[in-house]
Amino acid sequence: MIKLEKLLEDYANESLEHIVISHPRDKKNTVTRLKLRPVLIKGVLMFQETSYNGAKALHKNYDKIAMKDRVISLMEKDYVQIELTANEVKVIGLVNRKGELSLKLKKINDNKNSSMVPKSLLAHDRKKRRILREGQPVGFLVDLGLMTEEGHIVKAGFDKYKQINRFLEFIEDIVDELPKDREISVLDFGCGKSYLTFAVYYYLKELCNLDVRITGLDLKEDVIEKCNALRDRYGYEKLDFVCGDVADHFEKNPGGCDLMLTLHACDTATDYALYNAVMRGARVILSVPCCQHEINKQINSDILAPIMRYGLLKERMAALITDGVRAELLRAKGYDVSLLEFIDMEHTPKNVLIRAVKKENSEGSYSIPHNLTDMMDEMKIKPALYRMLMERDI
Repeated sequence: MIKLEKLLEDYANESLEHIVISHPRDKKNTVTRLKLRPVLIKGVLMFQETSYNGAKALHKNYDKIAMKDRVISLMEKDYVQIELTANEVKVIGLVNRKGELSLKLKKINDNKNSSMVPKSLLAHDRKKRRILREGQPVGFLVDLGLMTEEGHIVKAGFDKYKQINRFLEFIEDIVDELPKDREISVLDFGCGKSYLTFAVYYYLKELCNLDVRITGLDLKEDVIEKCNALRDRYGYEKLDFVCGDVADHFEKNPGGCDLMLTLHACDTATDYALYNAVMRGARVILSVPCCQHEINKQINSDILAPIMRYGLLKERMAALITDGVRAELLRAKGYDVSLLEFIDMEHTPKNVLIRAVKKENSEGSYSIPHNLTDMMDEMKIKPALYRMLMERDI
């Protein structure tokens, strides 16, 4: 590990953007990914480690010497891949079957004016750095009216720009769960104008250099036509937009998908997308539900009757129960599930993202927890996803 030690000695300073360590050697190791970045704590340069264990993210701080020892130890014993990004270089390291680490260094020119990260960005409570950065023009953001040709964010499009970056952070968190030895299949159900579809393709293909094919589905022919025209303009050969729904797509294109995206699919359309994702063995599901009317019409609880008389509370309660049941059903099918805040409530009340990552060796049948069925019986509800999975003998 002499080369790694020299690398850390050279870049364990303000020029470091981050170090990502992933792919544990032992499949029983539930910490699938660690990320280290420089931070200033009371004026002292430290390195904050974030370890991802399922839905949990744990933080620890190290000084330079301890951080170097920590990284070297992790790569010698526990992990297979390391990525180091600084203002001037990007390094990818892989451990082979003999336990030898090979490092490939690529020069980059990310910051023309300085080789150091500004101290304002090293603050412990620093403002989050965005994946698609202002000042760096991105073609599809310009054509979609969110960015000027000089790379400045259009004021009216800032919320959408913020939303896109927030979603890419979720993609960044699960990218290690996607296959690296073959084409990655991504399906975006209800893609609409495809702000996020283009962003995901750009991130996975251009920034992560992965072999990915994305299909966007929507029922509006004019929207699909415009999206395909933009696709052709950018030369995105493995990005397709198709008019249709998720069931029709899988009927015409049998096979699985690695990543299913479903954003703001109305009411039970989200359930159909989740069901098809489960049935096709999707490795990762990212879903942001929209309007949820089905349970609002069904729910009838004697215990909650005193507050269910208020329409606003009933609507919100029904939405929370809908997403909670969806999460538990996905868990019953062998997924690690988290319910996360997508964007701030000030922008939209529809801000819950369901993230589901399929567990290793999770094939087979699972039982729905009795406390979940008891709750549904008490509420007198039978959600669409539950009905569809029951028909397939979950």
